[in-house]
Amino acid sequence: MSKVEISVRVHPNAARNEVVGVTDGIWQVRVSAPPVKGKANQELITLLSRLLGVGKSRIDIIRGHTTRNKVIAISGLSQEDIMKRLSPD
Repeated sequence: MSKVEISVRVHPNAARNEVVGVTDGIWQVRVSAPPVKGKANQELITLLSRLLGVGKSRIDIIRGHTTRNKVIAISGLSQEDIMKRLSPD
């Protein structure tokens, strides 16, 4: 199964969980969880799983576990599918 990598910038402690859009090829994502003990990462994976319609086990953070800038690998979807499903419109 192929994996697609996307770049994400996480904004923790937001009012709600949402994908704001793409800036310079980097997805801007707000999560309500604080950046403590991986809570924001867990919430990010839960949000992406729900929006993309894939299981959490198919989403991996491959870089940036402790920073706002992350690289996420998603298996089972094409780049086009991910773009369509994450776009806020």
